Amino acid sequence: MGREFEELDRYLLITSDTHAGLAPSLYKPYLAKKWHSDLAVWVQSGEEAEKLMRQVMGERSIGVGGHPDRDANRNWDSKRRLEESEADGVVAEVIFPNTVPPFAPMPMSAFEEPTLGNDLEKQWAGLQAHNRWLAEFCAEAPGRRAGIAQIFLPNIEGSIEEIRWAKENGLRGGVLLPGAPPGSDLPPLYAPVYEPIWAVCEELEMPINHHAGGGTPDYGMYLPHSMAMFMLEVTWWSHRALWHLIFSGVFERHPKLQFVLTETGIGWAPETLRSLDSMYDRMKYEKQCSEHLIGGPAVAALSLKPSEYFARQCHLGASFLPPTECAMRYEIGVDRIMWGTDYPHIESSYPYTRELMRLSFAGVDPAEIQQIVAGNAAIVYGFDLDFLAPLAARVGPTKAEIAEPLPYSSVPDAARKCPGFAPDRQLPGL
Repeated sequence: MGREFEELDRYLLITSDTHAGLAPSLYKPYLAKKWHSDLAVWVQSGEEAEKLMRQVMGERSIGVGGHPDRDANRNWDSKRRLEESEADGVVAEVIFPNTVPPFAPMPMSAFEEPTLGNDLEKQWAGLQAHNRWLAEFCAEAPGRRAGIAQIFLPNIEGSIEEIRWAKENGLRGGVLLPGAPPGSDLPPLYAPVYEPIWAVCEELEMPINHHAGGGTPDYGMYLPHSMAMFMLEVTWWSHRALWHLIFSGVFERHPKLQFVLTETGIGWAPETLRSLDSMYDRMKYEKQCSEHLIGGPAVAALSLKPSEYFARQCHLGASFLPPTECAMRYEIGVDRIMWGTDYPHIESSYPYTRELMRLSFAGVDPAEIQQIVAGNAAIVYGFDLDFLAPLAARVGPTKAEIAEPLPYSSVPDAARKCPGFAPDRQLPGL
């Protein structure tokens, strides 16, 4: 952290969780001409799928990229994003996908996995189209956007080339790691077939990002109940990637590889790590127990406990960080937490980010706050804090403002769309 940054009386905010993408029809310039007619057919199928969702979900259904139609352009309108982010006090962002890339199965989200079939070549072309648009989008705000490239697990060789392309073209956010849920016909993440992906990401210092929604199985079209089941279980399916990579030795073989779990909460981590450590100990040392007999060979080559790999190589993207989870920062590690807003999702903290910061951070050491809201993300994603300091000096929330506690009774009703404001996630006495 340079002198210019350290002298600020405001917080410099980097959100580690935002989302962007084009409306489906707007990807045409980023696709080879041979796909243009197929794109029109796919767009039409998506519109029909959206109509079905609206019929089932009624007014609760939302449009492109999880937004009411009037706000969908927040996904791709660079000027609007910059204006709204600065109004919220944010000067830089890590960008996950949001809208569905061309030729993805319909209906699906940006984080679901491909269905194996005859259209894999088209699906791969669609992901590449998104990556090429994203590189241009990030270049429109130099130093302020870290875009995350999408890869395609059925095409490992192509994914490796795409990771190299992403590095060369400034997508500093690294790689979005899809999951391999049961029923997808993809090898699980602990399969040796993915070793080249871990190796190239370590070589190029490209962090691997896993977002809530990755690894989620098909819940079926049992609407509306399947949607409720998805919401109840979505984060757990993403958590699985952590122990899959640890116990398969990925972090042991690639000690410089960095792994980020985003928008999956952070309160689960301490107890999960204690449980993983306990299981590791029994597998490795308790030679008379079933855990050793079954799991012992898998952990024999591991030199660290799961919690030690986590402390060395893992990070949590703490979207809309609530007070109860901020209070757990020492159990998790202050240096492991990266704050985020989840802009422009309907559940994001925007435009009430300052209010949520006051709820969560009042009474917290300002140095710890700055580390969580920007310092950690700057290390993982390569942001230049001194470059961003003049912007923060103009738009960032003042340290005095965030130090002022906010009574929960003063939270605007409209803000409660964000899970960070949920009553059960507040500390007693607020």
